[in-house]
Amino acid sequence: MENTNIDWPVKQREVHSHHFDSTIWNDIEFRDDDIIISTYAKSGTTWVQQIVGQLLFDGRDDVNIAELSPWMDLRIPPKHEKLPVVEAQSHRRFLKTHLPVDALVFSPKAKYIYIGRDGRDVVWSMYNHHANANEKWYKALNDTPGRVGPPIGKPPKEVRQYFVEWLRVDGHPWWPYWENVRSWWAIRSLPNMLHLHFNDLKADLPGQIRRVTEFLDISIDDAHWDSIVEHCTFDWMKKNASKSAPLGGIFWDGGADTFIHKGTNGRWADILSLEEVEAYEKRALGELGSECADWLANGSAG
Repeated sequence: MENTNIDWPVKQREVHSHHFDSTIWNDIEFRDDDIIISTYAKSGTTWVQQIVGQLLFDGRDDVNIAELSPWMDLRIPPKHEKLPVVEAQSHRRFLKTHLPVDALVFSPKAKYIYIGRDGRDVVWSMYNHHANANEKWYKALNDTPGRVGPPIGKPPKEVRQYFVEWLRVDGHPWWPYWENVRSWWAIRSLPNMLHLHFNDLKADLPGQIRRVTEFLDISIDDAHWDSIVEHCTFDWMKKNASKSAPLGGIFWDGGADTFIHKGTNGRWADILSLEEVEAYEKRALGELGSECADWLANGSAG
């Protein structure tokens, strides 16, 4: 980016936990065409990684985004193993993060895509992810060198309790939710920033893929377009889940099919009480303000 009058975000802190080692971003040598894909988690990250991978590799059906697009700030494997692999990539890199902006080294060279999703839908997806995790998952996160803070434990038996605790302790047992959304929303006007929403991807997948194509300045051969769109549908990704799930899904009971789950919204509506729904919405409004809270709940149609 050539504009020197922009106040680019500056890293303010490090984040460490059973999942995170944010220090890896201090050591990345950015390239002019890097792509960074960010969410809080369970908000459409893998979906957008698939979209970008399909655009970069002309709609091929063998694109393994789990290998090509690593979660950089996940502390396993450690950064001394991960960084050389990323540095050796000769294709246009597309890297994943779940950090808030102030824990990243934000590069004017890169292009950033943030995906939003209603927090209630996030929790329902996270519960499936957590409840089906196997002992390999717990050992990798809790028993490997470098963990900071308490281990992540088993979830409660009921998703409703999981939601109540997540809302009460702000992201428990994962990481804070509101600061993540707020930090990315605050930089939405930067020239190298694109915001997508899970609802919009579901409502108009081809249109949203076009938005990503234009933002990333990618030229697409029309002969590949139908394959790109097909390979980004949920049904196709579900059938080919081993190409999306980390290590082919070995960390979850049910394998990769568990990692790529339902992709549906609103499962909370018949479970949460009116009071619980109102508590969430009041919290969202207070944490984010009306414009961001409305976008988070509805997407661009809101």
